[in-house]
Amino acid sequence: MKKRLIYLFTAFIAVFACSDDFTEQPAIGALSDDDLANEQGVNVLLTGAYSALDGIRNNQGAADWTVSGDNWWFDVLADDAHKGSTDGDQADLFLLETYDWTSSNPYVFGKWNGLFAGVNRSNAVIALIATIEGVDLSAKLAEARFLRGHFNMELQKIYGNVPYISEQNYSDVEFNQPNPGPIWDQIEADFQFAVDNLPDSQGEPGRPNSWTARAFLGKAHLFQSEWDQAFTLLNEVVTMGPYSLLSEYADNFRVAGDNSSESVFSIQFTADTGQSFNGNRGGTLNFPGGGPFGSCCGFYQPTQDLVNAFQTDGSGLPLLDTFNQTDVTNDYGLDSFEPAPDPVPDGYEPIPTPFTAHTGTLDPRLDYTVGRRDIDYNGYGRMVGKDWIRASFADISGPYLPKKNIYQNGEGANQGTGAWGQQHSGINYHIMRFADVLLMAAEAAVEKSAPDLGLALDYVNQVRNRAKGSTPVQALDGSGAAANYQIEPYAAFADQTEARKAVRFERRLELAMEGHRLFDLRRWGNGVDVMNTYFTNEGRVITSFAGKPNAYEAKHDMLPIPINAIDLSGGVLNQNTGF
Repeated sequence: MKKRLIYLFTAFIAVFACSDDFTEQPAIGALSDDDLANEQGVNVLLTGAYSALDGIRNNQGAADWTVSGDNWWFDVLADDAHKGSTDGDQADLFLLETYDWTSSNPYVFGKWNGLFAGVNRSNAVIALIATIEGVDLSAKLAEARFLRGHFNMELQKIYGNVPYISEQNYSDVEFNQPNPGPIWDQIEADFQFAVDNLPDSQGEPGRPNSWTARAFLGKAHLFQSEWDQAFTLLNEVVTMGPYSLLSEYADNFRVAGDNSSESVFSIQFTADTGQSFNGNRGGTLNFPGGGPFGSCCGFYQPTQDLVNAFQTDGSGLPLLDTFNQTDVTNDYGLDSFEPAPDPVPDGYEPIPTPFTAHTGTLDPRLDYTVGRRDIDYNGYGRMVGKDWIRASFADISGPYLPKKNIYQNGEGANQGTGAWGQQHSGINYHIMRFADVLLMAAEAAVEKSAPDLGLALDYVNQVRNRAKGSTPVQALDGSGAAANYQIEPYAAFADQTEARKAVRFERRLELAMEGHRLFDLRRWGNGVDVMNTYFTNEGRVITSFAGKPNAYEAKHDMLPIPINAIDLSGGVLNQNTGF
């Protein structure tokens, strides 16, 4: 058989053995084509395709955090998060955050590398099934095509102009394909096949069903502003599908949310008592630099801009246009504790630096999303401020910590810790959850040819009422809620303009720090205005950020095509405009 050289993108883990003239024996640890040409072989390769969802594999040719399946570092390219840590640690990500982009940045290549690994693994399954007769493998084929659709949609969202590698290209070892433009038609075809051939439910967690495929097909139409098609599909998932909102918002980021009624499709992570290689290795940098459990490395810090967005107007509604006219009080520039006396007396207890927390009204989802000084940090007690922040006051990252990706105290079974303090969480990452589907359906209802503002209002309010009914973060002294929380549903949308604004703002509040924000800005076409306004406002409060980012330009609506991929293609791949 032909030797499979996947030189342009990323090597598929070798489960095929190549026969030389002098032997017909497969290599030890490898499987021959004959061994794989059955349903069990399909399952083996399909498992490999699922394992590519987090981007991690042997010999991946890129750092774990660059390929990460939870898309955390794309929040750093938006207005939700700073890189975190010190400016000099992961300098390549600092360059991306400050919009000093080049096609040689290893993050740019890492994600390309990881996603094409998923495409190739999916194609391996599809190509193998085509060689097997006498057994109905249509459902397995639908799973593989769903996965290929997902990987290709991620590539499309990120790079804009990407090559399409078919199962025939894979079989013929023709990976060097051009990138003339979007590949939405192929993505839609894969998701439609999955809709038509997947069962309505799956017995094994983590596998897509026909409703999952409908939701992803609806999302593909949404990204193309094909509102009527998107609405039909997404509304079917809402009204007839098996999903529902969890009663507690924060359960989505705990064990309770793993494969729950709100989980539409997730990366299945698991932790053990050691380094947890099946945990979330791509997010390993994104824990407090010190903090309550001695973790590393202080990346992925929420922005002041995001925190300000959670302010409410006194009647429980968000400040859609004015949220940055006032700031939620922060402790930027304050040490955690007063200087200790010299010499330090026996039994000395550090004295916290005086700090008065924000007293204005806030959406309660803030304190399940952002770690703030003097608020309980996921059951670990008071977030003490600077002592849990690795960044110095001269670094651009500010005073906040992430929360959604951090373990809850007491859920130690999901905590994987390595030799240097790295963390590999065993809690699933929701690629899509039902709240996302509700808000996508609401958006399509607003934008479709015959807008239905009443239905959009209903779906937005379902999300807001769940937040209202959830148990808020509690005060450290047990006296009740930790802050002045106030959230209410909308009474009505006055017109399409207000409805559009409300739906978009709700997506930010509900899905903050979950890897969606940049792609929303890109498809709405308002990245230039939003991001350049953000650069100014953030620098006003976090002064170490001021002046460091370059301007966001229209070209930044796509990442550049990695230069090493272009070079290896011999010029078959074309660079995106502006890079």
